[in-house]
Amino acid sequence: MWLALRSLRRRTLRNAAPWRFTFTTQAPREVRRKRRRWPWVMLGGVAALGAVGGVQYWKADFVQRRKVRAGFEGIARFIRSVRVGLTISLDYWWTLRGLEEESPEYAAAIQPCHQRSADRLVAGATRNGGLYIKLGQGLGSFNQALPRQYIDTLKVLQDMALTREYKELDILFLEDFGKTVDALFKRFNCVPVAAASLAQVFRATTHQEQEVAVKVQYIDLRHRYEGDILTLKLLLKMVAYMHPKFTLSWILDEMKDTLAEELDFEHEGHNLEQCARDLRYFPFVYVPKVNWELTTKRVLTAEWIDGCKATDKQGIERRGLAVADVSKKIITVFSHQIFHSGFVHADPHPGNVLIRQSPLGGAEVVLLDHGLYNSLTEKYVPSVASRLHVISLRIASQ
Repeated sequence: MWLALRSLRRRTLRNAAPWRFTFTTQAPREVRRKRRRWPWVMLGGVAALGAVGGVQYWKADFVQRRKVRAGFEGIARFIRSVRVGLTISLDYWWTLRGLEEESPEYAAAIQPCHQRSADRLVAGATRNGGLYIKLGQGLGSFNQALPRQYIDTLKVLQDMALTREYKELDILFLEDFGKTVDALFKRFNCVPVAAASLAQVFRATTHQEQEVAVKVQYIDLRHRYEGDILTLKLLLKMVAYMHPKFTLSWILDEMKDTLAEELDFEHEGHNLEQCARDLRYFPFVYVPKVNWELTTKRVLTAEWIDGCKATDKQGIERRGLAVADVSKKIITVFSHQIFHSGFVHADPHPGNVLIRQSPLGGAEVVLLDHGLYNSLTEKYVPSVASRLHVISLRIASQ
């Protein structure tokens, strides 16, 4: 009986469909061959895409190439920024874990943590350049909102500027004017007389023998703007999520629109002309005239002005001018903007207010750098007036 059952089972297995009873742990030879082929297919696809991309890159013009480079560099800046943000956040978390906020231990631990974080911010901004330096400069001005370590450390960014690529000036002028620097100007000194985070200023002479100041933006800043703003937004949101008490997103919100305006030199030229119209009643004020034929969104050409800074007491006295007269005229100018026109120069640091001898005698106040203006409505005037009153009393008491 047992032998009969065994024989029946063998016949059943031989006649059964192979797909029902055949099990194996090893794939058929054809399947294994296809699996081994997949990595090479993928590698070939990547190589082909790279080759096509390389051909398209070399066929593209200068602007398209720069946009591609700006995109890849933006990825590097994003990774670098996230690394800096995470390092700062983890440093605060690790340093302050388990400490009561009002305790002496907390106060002692957070001060060096502020300093380390400020140093990391400066290093990251310096490495990324452009808008990151500008944001660092803006952060340094919020002394009412940030710890003292940040304010003191971020000061090093105030005089920091980028370096230009080889022949960058000629490329930029060719893109904006269709001509090189030498074709547009009779003389052009390629050594900048001033530099900042967004642009450099050069001295030049037009073919009409007019001395001009030529403000030239760094060539890739406009291409980098949107990506860098998005990166900074994500970074500040990450910091706010990890540390709700250190929300700084409002600073970027305040600076975003002003940065876009500062990157538009045609907008700056219109600000300059508006300022000149508002102050036309004062014979002791001068605003340089724009040369619109040599101005674009990335290049601003205006009259060259020789003068000394408003804080250069010795320079003022060497010109035979009275410091008291200079102070009175500067106060008159900005009081008129604040309390009458409402169109206020928002960056009046000493380098942007020059003093020279007036053709009518006495001091003449020259206003430069009109990229950033604020429009004050009547509701803000009492607040500004009270602050100015407090500042005046503080100065008088010194």
